[in-house]
Formats: sequence, structure tokens, C-alpha cells
Amino acid sequence: MTNAPIPAASGLKLERAYALDALRGLAILAMLLSGQLPFGENSLPAWMYHAQVPPPAHEWNGKLPGITWVDLVFPFFLFSMGAAFPLALSRRIEQGVPGWRLILQVLERGFLLAFFALYVQAIRPYVLSKSPTTSTWLLALLAFALLFPILMRLPAKWKPTWRWVVRAAGWAGAVLFLALAKYPDGSGFSLQRSDIIIVVLANMAVFGSLAWLLTRGRWLPRLGILGVLCAFRLSNMPQAVPGWVHDLWAWSPAPWIYQLYYLQYLFIVIPGTIAGDLILEWLRDRESTAVTAQWPQWRYATIAVLMFLTVLVALVGLKARWLLPTTIAMFAICGVGWGLMNAPGDATARFLRQLFNWAIFWLVLGLCFEPYEGGIKKDKATMSYYFVTTGLALGVLILFTILVDVFKARRSIQLLIDNGQNPMIAYVGINNFIIPVLALTGVGTLLDRMVVTPWLGFLKGLIITLLLALCVSLCTRKKIFWRT
Repeated sequence: MTNAPIPAASGLKLERAYALDALRGLAILAMLLSGQLPFGENSLPAWMYHAQVPPPAHEWNGKLPGITWVDLVFPFFLFSMGAAFPLALSRRIEQGVPGWRLILQVLERGFLLAFFALYVQAIRPYVLSKSPTTSTWLLALLAFALLFPILMRLPAKWKPTWRWVVRAAGWAGAVLFLALAKYPDGSGFSLQRSDIIIVVLANMAVFGSLAWLLTRGRWLPRLGILGVLCAFRLSNMPQAVPGWVHDLWAWSPAPWIYQLYYLQYLFIVIPGTIAGDLILEWLRDRESTAVTAQWPQWRYATIAVLMFLTVLVALVGLKARWLLPTTIAMFAICGVGWGLMNAPGDATARFLRQLFNWAIFWLVLGLCFEPYEGGIKKDKATMSYYFVTTGLALGVLILFTILVDVFKARRSIQLLIDNGQNPMIAYVGINNFIIPVLALTGVGTLLDRMVVTPWLGFLKGLIITLLLALCVSLCTRKKIFWRT
């Protein structure tokens, strides 16, 4: 865990890190699927929902420890977001973009995500109306369409004037929509009506990017930021003495978009930036590094299985509260993996071993924190939650890297990759495109009729999510991207 090497500038055009795209795609699609699961009397088993919001009442219980697969999707997305910062920002640095301009671009991205958080929440059909009608569905589709001129990557061959006109038209339409929209309680636009997930992402986009820029090539100061955050966190527990630390924790110039509490998610994003540094180094080295002793295929396959087992054991064991057996099993998996990753002979094997070393570190740290705060929880997120999910994200990244770059099985997870390259369209599209289209065509009613058992309700959610994934994949293949 030494300081990160500062990758030399290179004129080579690097390939995409498709495994990272797949991790992001898995996170966004699993997040959307979790929102389509049946609730109430037709609920599925408790492990199909957030651990702290169990069926059938789905009422939050902050004293209920454990995590489920649903609790992994947001940290996986945050981790992949952090890992993307070095890839995107390094490219701009090599293009000669000055530091002040990079900071302005980071702030601009934060502004766009803040707007996105307000707009996305305001245009959802079931926010516009408790009982959507045809006009509601059409309005939701119109609001969705207005995001294309605002966020879409416009063709470079277009004249600057045309690009400006298209952007201005999109912004004008969106602002007009927000100004005229009325909601069931009779209110109009409000800063308090926002998507909390996107609000957190906006904070991470700004503070995570700045943290990487300020510590570029130096992991020790970057980890030091986590130490300071940890001190703030521990100094604001219920038993803490009031003082300036608490005052700073509670202070916010704009509570609707920023709270110091949100910065705790840097416990996931900053480890993601370290993984991003390793990805960047690997992409640059693998073409030029000689292979001395390549691992056999069975070793890669075994490592991939171990990474899957790590996630499975963590979810089952921590949810069932089999703490000692789970910890022993996790240590055993880490030990076997450590042995399998000896003597890496090429850039990819060295990269996987580096990722695995960090995965072990974060998992062990998270398991040591597990008893603290009453056991691992997503809501409210515990220290154990941040670090365990970070280690699991690294494990899934290793798994996808083996599939894509060792076994050359990219096509098997291409749907995840396509959605991971276009997550913003996916996030909005399920509520403002797929569901309205299904409702307007009558297909939604047919799907509702088939939900006579909880698992058929799951099948319905899976069908809706798959339709969304296919539409996003089509956009990706047609080079239609939303970017902030």
C-alpha cells in the first residue's frame, strides 16, 4: 500500500475498462430492479429487500443489522464512480487542460447533477399524480425527452451555434416544466423535492474529484482524508461532547444539496479512486510489459469463483448473523485467493493481485468494525457497511476483469457494459419511458394481472428492467449518451 505511481503521459489511446463499465451497469440495473419488486402482502422473502426495511410492513428498523444484495447496489455504483475519476481526469490533464479549468469542470458537473436531482424527482409520474392518467404518462415522456438536448453528447461535426441552440431549447423546456408543474398537494417547484441518491452523487462528483486532484499520485494523503472523515464521524456520535466539530458537521449553506454527512460516502469513493489509479496503470502497462509466466486458465477460473463466493458468504452470513463462521469463511477465501495470486507474470495478473490486496484490506477493516454501531447496516450506514461493501465491489471488479480480459467473454456481459456506459438514461428511463409506454399501450395492465404470487411480481419487475436495459443498450450502440 505504497504511494501510487504517477502514470506518464501517453499518446496512446487507451481501451475502456469494460469490467468497470460492467460493475456500474450491474449496480444501476440491480438498483432499478429493486425498485420494481412487489411490496405489501405479496412481498418476497426479506433478503430481497433492504435489510432494515423488511417485509411485510416495509417499515424502517434502524436496530436490525445485516445487509442484502439490494444494499450493495448503491456502494457498487459509488465505487465505480470513484474509479472513473482518475481515468477521466488524467485524460484531460494529458490534453493540457489547466488545473483551474479542471476545477471549473468538476463544479459544472456538480451543478448539472444538482439540477438532475431536482428535475428527476419532479418529473416522475407517481410524483406528478398519485393516480396517473394518460396526460400524466404523456407529460412524463415529454419531460424525459427534454433531458436529451441538455445532457446528450451532441455530434462534434455540428456548428457551435446549432449546439448552443439545442442546449438552450432543452434548458428552456425543462425550466418551463418545473415552473408550471403542479403536484398532488397543490405545490409547485421546491428545492426540497429532490432525489437523494443523485444529491449524494453530486457531492461525490465534486468532493471525490477534488480529493483525487489534490492527491494525484499520492495515496497516503488520500487515505489521510478518510482519517479526518472518520474523526468527524466518531466525534458526532450521540455520546459525543458538543463543540466546533459538531457545529461544522451540522452546518450547511444549502441543506437541499450539501450536508457534511454526505461526505461519509467518500469512504467508498476514495478507495474507488485508488482502484482507478491501478486500472489506469494497468491499461498503460499491459501492451508493453513482457509476459514471463502466465497463470493457467484454471487458476483464473478459481479466483473468479472465489470472488463470487466472497459476496455470497458476506450477504448470507451477515444477514443471518453468523458472525464468527462468516469471518472464518471470509478469511479462508482470502487465504486461498492469496495463494492463487502468487508469482504474477503479466500486467493483468499483477493488476488483479493489487486489487485483491486492497479488497482484503477493506474487508478485514469492515469486519473489524462490524460490532460497532450495532452491526452492519445500510440505514443509517455504519463504518462496517462502507468498508465491507468496498471490498465486495473490488471482488466483483476482479470477477468481471477475468471474464472480459482473460477469458475474452465480453459478449456474455455486454448488456451490463452498455448500461454501465449510459447509467443516467437508465436511471430516468425506467420511470419516465418504460413504465409510461407500458401504461399507454396496455401492456402494463397485462403485466399487473399476472402478479398473483410474489415471485411472479419479481418476474414482472425483471421484465420491466430487462426492457429498460435493452433500450439503454440500443442508445449506447447508437452513440446516444447522457453526460454531465
